[in-house]
Amino acid sequence: MDEGETPEEMLLKRHRRDKKDLQAKIQSMKNSVPKNDKKKRKQMMEEIAKMEAELDQKHGEELRQLVSTSDAKVEEAVNGVEVLTVEVQPRVSKTQKRRDKKAAQERERESRIAEAEVQNLQGERHLEGVKLAEKLALRGLQIKEISSDGHCMYRAIQDQLLRPDESQLSVKELRCRTAAHMRSHVDDFLPFLSNPDTGDMYTAEDFEKYCSDVEHTAAWGGQLELQALSKVLQRPIKVIQAESPAIAIGEEFAGDTVTLIYMRHAFGLGEHYNSVEPLKEPADNS
Repeated sequence: MDEGETPEEMLLKRHRRDKKDLQAKIQSMKNSVPKNDKKKRKQMMEEIAKMEAELDQKHGEELRQLVSTSDAKVEEAVNGVEVLTVEVQPRVSKTQKRRDKKAAQERERESRIAEAEVQNLQGERHLEGVKLAEKLALRGLQIKEISSDGHCMYRAIQDQLLRPDESQLSVKELRCRTAAHMRSHVDDFLPFLSNPDTGDMYTAEDFEKYCSDVEHTAAWGGQLELQALSKVLQRPIKVIQAESPAIAIGEEFAGDTVTLIYMRHAFGLGEHYNSVEPLKEPADNS
C-alpha cells in the first residue's frame, strides 16, 4: 500500500488490474481458437460474456461492502471525536486544521467515487448494457454509440446504409422519405395513432401534424417510423432489446438487415437507439 493511499483508492486500483488481467485472458482465449471454427468461437464468446458479467458483479459487491464499512467507521470516528471534545480540548494549529480538512475532503471524494461505481454496476443502465453485450456477442457484434439528439433512430439507420445509392442519404432525407411514405399510406398508420392525454384517435389534421413533426423536427422515432423506413429502403429492420425478443420488421425484403439496438435506460431521458458494428478483437498489448 502506497503511503497515504486510501482503501477506496486501493480497491479501485485492484479493480482496474483485474479488468486488465481479464482482457489478457480473453485475448489468449481468442488466439487459441481458429477464426474459421465458428462453433468454438461462438462458445468462446458466450464464455467471455459470462466472465465479464461475473467480474462486474464481484466488483460491485466489493465496492458495496467497502462503502458500508467506510460509513460505519466514519460514524464510529465521529462518536469518538464527540467524546474527546467533552473530555479534552487539545490545541490544534491552523496548519494541522488545514491538513485535517483536506484529508477529510479527500476521504469524502473517494467515498463518493466508490458509491458511484456501485450505483453504476448495479444500475439499470449497466445491467441493460451487459445483457445487450451478451446477445450481440453471439452475433459477432457490439454496440456502436449514436448521439442522443432526437434523431438517434435515423442516425443509427444512416450508419448502416452501405449500398452506393443509399450511402449519401442524410438524416433529413430519411425523415422526409418517412413522412412522405406515411402520408401516402394513411390507412397503414392513422389507426395506430391516438392522443396520449385523451386516448382519442387522431384526426386527419392530427395525422398531418404528426407527419410534419417527423419531417421537420427532432421528434423521436418509433415502430411506425421503422415500418415506413423499411418500405422506403426495401430492407428488413431488426431491433434488439435487452429484456425482450428482437423485433423484426420488413421480413418480406431480401436486402441486408439493418440492425438497431433499443435501450430503455441509456440516458436520463430514457429510450435511445444505437447502431451496431462487428465485434472488435481486444487490443494486443504484448
